[in-house]
Amino acid sequence: MGTQEKHTISVLVENRFGVLARVAGLFSGRGYNISSLTVNETENPAVSKMTIVTNGDEAVLEQIDKQLRKLINVIRVDDLTGIKFIERELALFKVRAENPEKKAQIIQLVEIFGGKFVTVSPDSLGVELSGRSDQIDNFMNMVRDFGILEMARSGRVAISRD
Repeated sequence: MGTQEKHTISVLVENRFGVLARVAGLFSGRGYNISSLTVNETENPAVSKMTIVTNGDEAVLEQIDKQLRKLINVIRVDDLTGIKFIERELALFKVRAENPEKKAQIIQLVEIFGGKFVTVSPDSLGVELSGRSDQIDNFMNMVRDFGILEMARSGRVAISRD
């Protein structure tokens, strides 16, 4: 059996009621997990773009691709895995910062990662960070010891480079 790896799939769909539910149902009905799912209108309001991140081997990915293409309202399916693509994710963190020393360390990390502050309180800092998913993961791991009070991530958005 092949190795499990993360796959990034771009799906263009007609912007119609129920399309998201059908795509999500396809995954859940076959026992495939969605690690991340983002969807929004494209430059054409009649078309939406879904970026789906899922795990599986090549056989699973082939099944997902075939099943997506069969769905009504699906215009195009592209597996971006293995090709050059641009990806970004947005994350918001509320990090415990109970004293000036901890605040200074967190401020330094936020600057290194290119984030910005969205809230400041006596015992916490609110941080906005955008970048590749692995960069968000790295930041999260770096501030975990300070105490992440709350976190929200948008999920991956991606486009091909070419």
